[in-house]
Amino acid sequence: MLAFHNKQEIKDEYLARVRAHAAADEIIKGQYWQGGRGCAVGCTIHSAVHKDYEDLLGIPVRLAYLEDRLFENLPLEKAKLWPELFLSSIEVGADLSLVFSKFIVRVLGDSERGCIIHAKTPGAKAAIETVISLYERKITGNAASSEEWELARHCVFVNSDGATDEYSTARAAAAANAATYAGDVYPSHVAHACAAGVEAASDSAAAAARSATHNTVATSPGVERVRHYEWMADVLIEELKNASVP
Repeated sequence: MLAFHNKQEIKDEYLARVRAHAAADEIIKGQYWQGGRGCAVGCTIHSAVHKDYEDLLGIPVRLAYLEDRLFENLPLEKAKLWPELFLSSIEVGADLSLVFSKFIVRVLGDSERGCIIHAKTPGAKAAIETVISLYERKITGNAASSEEWELARHCVFVNSDGATDEYSTARAAAAANAATYAGDVYPSHVAHACAAGVEAASDSAAAAARSATHNTVATSPGVERVRHYEWMADVLIEELKNASVP
């Protein structure tokens, strides 16, 4: 599957659509598509069926869910520009099959912002590293088996269970656990996993910042959470732009 089914006219059509909705102030949060108004997904495909991204746009469904989740948590003015930014960052004919995996590797493992820096126990850190390694294998073409993903899920659960008193550790592990569902062959879990993964990632970052700054107004949980969503949005855009064109 190639982005926009390798047709410039498809990209042009959907870019024109989201730009028109933005100009008419019809991009809103909280509903998919109703009365000519909707969210990022709704204003792109005029429905709530994320799977349509694959059929209409040649964009993997996992990326549609990510676009959706990030949109709902970005500041309003940035959210209104998000559908156009998302589509315009994708080159016609690009192979997007590894974008989700590369996004997850960075969200979990980035040395400055990733979930792993919030894991305060050796076991939790090792569990997250295990999940990262499975995604890295997928990127290099050595995909793990369902049994290996299941083992990783168990590993994350066991190693986060004893750290529930450490909120950021538990949430970092939750992000890794959600990622194992999205990385395996569980289509019915894709929506939940994408949502839970970015949610846990942002929460772990906010919790760590809250602890480090004694919950000051300048770095309140809400502020830190929004900042983390903005960072994750930047990561996704970078990976979309870097996707190879066969």
